[in-house]
Formats: sequence, structure tokens, C-alpha cells
Amino acid sequence: MRQYLQKIATGPELSKDLSRDEARAAMTEILSGGADPVQAAIFLIALRMKRETMAENQGVLDALLAHANQASAKVDDVLDLSDPFDGFTRSMPAAPFLPAVLAACGIATVSNGAESIGPKFGATHRKVLRSAGIDVDLSPDQAAEQLADPAVGWAYVDQRFSCPSLHELAELRTRIVKRPCLTTLEVLLGPVRGRSRTHLLTGYVHKPYPPVYTALARESGYASAMIVRGVEGGVIPSLNQPSKLFVYQGDELDNEVRLDPSDYGISATVRSVPLPKIIPAGDAGDEIMTALGPDALAASSAEAGLQGLAGADGPVRDSLVYGAALCLCQLGLESDTIGASEKVRSVLDSGAAMRRFEAAIQ
Repeated sequence: MRQYLQKIATGPELSKDLSRDEARAAMTEILSGGADPVQAAIFLIALRMKRETMAENQGVLDALLAHANQASAKVDDVLDLSDPFDGFTRSMPAAPFLPAVLAACGIATVSNGAESIGPKFGATHRKVLRSAGIDVDLSPDQAAEQLADPAVGWAYVDQRFSCPSLHELAELRTRIVKRPCLTTLEVLLGPVRGRSRTHLLTGYVHKPYPPVYTALARESGYASAMIVRGVEGGVIPSLNQPSKLFVYQGDELDNEVRLDPSDYGISATVRSVPLPKIIPAGDAGDEIMTALGPDALAASSAEAGLQGLAGADGPVRDSLVYGAALCLCQLGLESDTIGASEKVRSVLDSGAAMRRFEAAIQ
């Protein structure tokens, strides 16, 4: 570790890049508990400050995958949904309910996340789903069984079970404040894989990231990927303005797709699901942490999500229709956006999506 730090932490002019093997070795030492915590923090922040190369990202990903727990579901295709692990603070997340909708549309879907990751410490999938009565402590093997269950077809896997050694770094990540490369890479571990193919759905905010995500998704073994410019870096695009989607299928080159909510029959006045009017203040230690109460926000999001699953009109329903329909189109299950949207609306209106959700309640 000492020699790696001497290479990457010597200033803007003298710092050198690590090879893939060196980055893998350094991250392996951190994950194995052999690195001094101060040196581990310097390693992560030094990579961030000089900007990680693709080889460094690949090496760190290699180490994470070697320490990850994965299971194979008895279904040919699995969609891996990865919203930001640090959650949402400026809107109520609808995506925790998207896997049940996708399952009702015939797409076995697993979402993954963590209880609370900095720097946002927002309402995460784990918090929202737990508030809605879902078991959020499934192992990858248990989740794989749930995906194969024709009555369920979806599951959530927490990082504490998919990659325990990475989860143990949560406190260290809080102390270094800035987002390290782990924020990018933790969405690519795929705790449940399809028998034939696994597909990635994740989001981004900053323009340089789509080609990074698609290249690393290929390294992780995803047969295809959908990288959405979504609200707060999530997987659901803005409901009232155009956005972008970057995709690849198999060996094809990356393709940029323009997204417009009107193409999916959505006409909304809001960008996303608005925050409830009254949310208890959280214990914000500084201006970076959210001033909202993430648990209260998660509870409100769970209530709104269940209403959306039940067919109630509004931005939650629009979000579920938009997010699921673009997946149906990009995975080749529907040929046009309007037809895909109508299919999603039908599983909401018929109660099929709600039945999938309720079947996962223990």
C-alpha cells in the first residue's frame, strides 16, 4: 500500500497512475482488512483527486467482484436495478417499487443498495422497502429463489449480504466525505445473475460517466446496460423534460437514446415525485448531509409508492410507467414506447403489480 500511495498521492504534476493489477492488489488489501484505515482513506481520495483511469477502475472492480457474493437465478434473464446507494433527498423515490412492476411485465428484477451511505444519507431502497413491509435482509441465494418464484419475480439484496467487506467501509467513506470510486463501482456487482443473461439499469448525473459505466458493465459481465440520466442520478428520468439514455446490447457499440416523456404518454407538471410538505428535520452534521429526516422521507415514499402501485394517478404512477416502459423497449419486449407504456398501465390497473409486491411481504 505504501508504494501505491507514493505513486498516486504526490501532487498534480508528479502523481502516476496505477496499473490494473496494482489497483486490484491495493483494493484487495483494503477489503481484506490488511490496510491501515488512514492509508485506505488516502488511497481512495488520492484516486479521486487525480481522477481514476479506466485501468484503476477495472482493478478496483476486480477486487470488489472477488469479494462479492453472487447467485444464479433459475430464469434466463435478470435485470439488475441499481439506484444511487446514498439515496434521495430532493424527491420521493418511486424506483423501489419498479421491480414489482417489471416482474408483472415479465422481467425478473433485483434491486440492491444499502441502509445509509454518504455523502447524501438519503432515503434508500432499503429504507423505503422496509417501511412498506418487505424483507430487506435476503441473501443473494434467497433473492435468486424469489426471482424464480412465478408469483413474485423480484427481490432486494442489501450490500451487507452482497459484499460484506465493502459494506464495512461505510464509516470510512463517511469520514472521507467525498465520493470515492466505490460509489461508481458498487452498482456493478450484480448479486443475482440470470441463467443466460444479466442486464444493468442504473443512472448518472455527470456527462463523462456513461462510457465509464458501459465499459465497466461489460467487465462485470452484463449482457446489456441502460444508463439513464435520471433525477438525482437515479433510474427514472425527468417527468417534464427530455433526458438521455446510453445503452449497449451484446457486442454492439454504445448508443445514445433521446428520452421524452411525451413519447411515453406522460404529461406532467413536476420533474419527479415532490417531497411531502412536512418532513421532520434530520440530524444534519454539516451542510453536505441532508437536512431532511431520511427515515420519515422513506416512510412517506413507501405510502406514496403503494398508492401508485394501486393505480392512483400522479407522479408516482407516471414514474413507474416511464421507468418500466423504457426497460421493456430497450430489452426488446415491446417495439414502441406507447405500447410499452400501455402494458405497464395495464399491470398497474389490473392489480398485477400490487400482487407481485404483496407476494414478497414476509
